[in-house]
Amino acid sequence: MTQAKPGDTLHLHYKGTLDDGSVFDSSEGRDPLTFELGAGQIIPGLEKGLMGMEVGETRKVRVEAAEAYGEHMPERMQAVDRANVPDHIPTEPGTQLQVQTQDGQAMNVVIAEVTDTQLVLDANHPLAGKALTFDVELVSIG
Repeated sequence: MTQAKPGDTLHLHYKGTLDDGSVFDSSEGRDPLTFELGAGQIIPGLEKGLMGMEVGETRKVRVEAAEAYGEHMPERMQAVDRANVPDHIPTEPGTQLQVQTQDGQAMNVVIAEVTDTQLVLDANHPLAGKALTFDVELVSIG
């Protein structure tokens, strides 16, 4: 039977969970995820965990933060004076915003903390610092 190797196009069903058991993503009810193995289209740790799989095989792949979305980096958090935030912008913790960097690039942030005078914006990926577990089934190759 053919084993998945770099350069193959894989069609994969998956469910991703965090250590507390909560599901952060799933292909349930959707077409399988399709990508080229080894092309860097998915997180590195999951790619490594899929090498050698055969069609029809199921596998549980645990990916530590360093090989997923990286560690949570405190330097990617920034306090902003509330007086500089326009009134029409929501300021509740957990709100996702898009801000413009000094060089004009758009960046996604989440409001991590709110005080009377400041908002703390977090530019880390929402899954940064978290280990991820994937239950995967290789549907087809090619």
